[in-house]
Amino acid sequence: MTERTTQRGTEPLEGTPAAPLEGTPAAPMAGTPGAPMAGTPAEYRERGWWRDETFLDDLRRHVRATPGKPAVIARRQSDGRTHRLDYRRLAEATERCAGALVELGLRPGDVIAAQLTDRWELAVLTLACMRAGVVYCPLMKSYRRRELDVMLRVTEARVLITMAEDNGDRLGEMGAEFAAELPSLERVFVADGPGPDGTGPDGTEEFESFFFGTAWEERHGHLLDARELGPDDPYLVLFTSGTTSEPKGVLHSLNTLYAAVRGEADAFGLDDSIVMYTTALYTHYTGVVQGMLMPLMLGGTMAFQDAKEPGDALDLMAAHGVTFFYCAPFYLLSLLEAQRAEPRAIPALAHLVSGSAPIPPYFITDTKDVFGLRLYSLWGMTENGPATITRADDPEDWAAHSDGSPIADTLLRIDPVSDRTGGEGVLWIKGPTQCLGYYRRDDLYAAELDADGYFNTGDLARPDGRGGIRITGRAKDMILRNANIAPVTDLEAIIGRHPAVADVAVIGLRDEREDETICAVVTPARPDAAVSLDDLQRSLDEAGMTKSYWPRRLEVLDAMPRTATGKIRKAELRERYALPNLPS
Repeated sequence: MTERTTQRGTEPLEGTPAAPLEGTPAAPMAGTPGAPMAGTPAEYRERGWWRDETFLDDLRRHVRATPGKPAVIARRQSDGRTHRLDYRRLAEATERCAGALVELGLRPGDVIAAQLTDRWELAVLTLACMRAGVVYCPLMKSYRRRELDVMLRVTEARVLITMAEDNGDRLGEMGAEFAAELPSLERVFVADGPGPDGTGPDGTEEFESFFFGTAWEERHGHLLDARELGPDDPYLVLFTSGTTSEPKGVLHSLNTLYAAVRGEADAFGLDDSIVMYTTALYTHYTGVVQGMLMPLMLGGTMAFQDAKEPGDALDLMAAHGVTFFYCAPFYLLSLLEAQRAEPRAIPALAHLVSGSAPIPPYFITDTKDVFGLRLYSLWGMTENGPATITRADDPEDWAAHSDGSPIADTLLRIDPVSDRTGGEGVLWIKGPTQCLGYYRRDDLYAAELDADGYFNTGDLARPDGRGGIRITGRAKDMILRNANIAPVTDLEAIIGRHPAVADVAVIGLRDEREDETICAVVTPARPDAAVSLDDLQRSLDEAGMTKSYWPRRLEVLDAMPRTATGKIRKAELRERYALPNLPS
């Protein structure tokens, strides 16, 4: 790997450049030294981060080489069945599903939206959209009318695939209502069969029988070669969570996604032995790109299920030889507890990775004790995927101190907030994993770019001392004390180690009398667990935390408000606990 040195101020942090892939794509990918990228498509191709092939070419290659190898293993909790598709069957199902998209009258560049639980059909639909030249817009299953209305209007999706219901909400009926309201939405398909009376909601059609019950490939297969997406064509629209503003549709090409999965595979030395599993939803960037496209590119196996309880995750890993597992830190805590309570033998598991929030130090030792593995961290966004990762040559506990160094010729820049912050500031990024823009919102995307093409992530970060970064919070969540940025990540890590605390969020509340009042919001570890502000301040004192950064206020909640991806909604907490008679 390229030797890395600490970068500060506005100096870019350079990723590890790599040579173009040679031989089988299942072979490990090694980096070669080089200069920072200028960021042109030609240079991305020259250095192998972009290519002239697509994931469909990977699929065809694996069909020729290993047609009977498992490509998809998907378990459904509702019926207890496990669906398996080898590479030959995956390719055949992709052709049929792509033919169905043609039958629906979708033209190249049209959008299809899908709001489904994690199921084998998602893997097929993900590939079929590439084959039929259709833009794919997966939707998180937690989205409801407010979010869906924005997303379906912005994309002008012509087809929606949804579920009859989810958590008591009648999504099929909602889909039919959208079809009546939106001129662009022509067809709505509902998964999992008809309702109790034998029919689906009026104005909807059944998903499984239409898409897979007819040999559409025989009728339309001859049209698919001319429609198939190229590596630089717009392909995937993924909406941001919209916790503080209107959701934005992040648009990716197959090449921006390829650079991300190749960079991650390179960092971990992955090959065709990978059996990949993540508890992230397979309608989220992590599920689509890391969960499905990364093992597909390598010639490995994607394993997933619609059951999300930690025990179910452990059972799946044990049953199917999962080698690579990714989850958010809050989920990892539950996973560790479940494995302690009922240990499973998971001998194949080789990589355990966590991201989307800071990793507390005790997670490192607990992961080693419970699974016998080191824990890796990564940072990324919907706009750029997994952009930084801790590496095998980092110290073993590095995931608790860093979010890693850049992948895929990614360049990072930190603009310090002031000369008193020790290099901490707003993080900017550019590179081959960066999205094409915001779907039909060029103005919003342009507003986040500087003159050199760097994208404003909205995150605060500091150099980690090894050429990487430590994310310290969101810029909009920044807390200022005496012109210094409060170390929110460190505060949360120390408070989170308190035995009475299960979860914590540190927020700043605007106060006319001082910079900001620092407030700790916690959820108790047990119903009978008592936690006080004095307890927390004593823990911070023992850890050597500067007194001016100690929380002056404590709030206790049964559960944190979270986004669909598990991130705490701090804006909601600030609004809930805003000081009286002051703007929030």
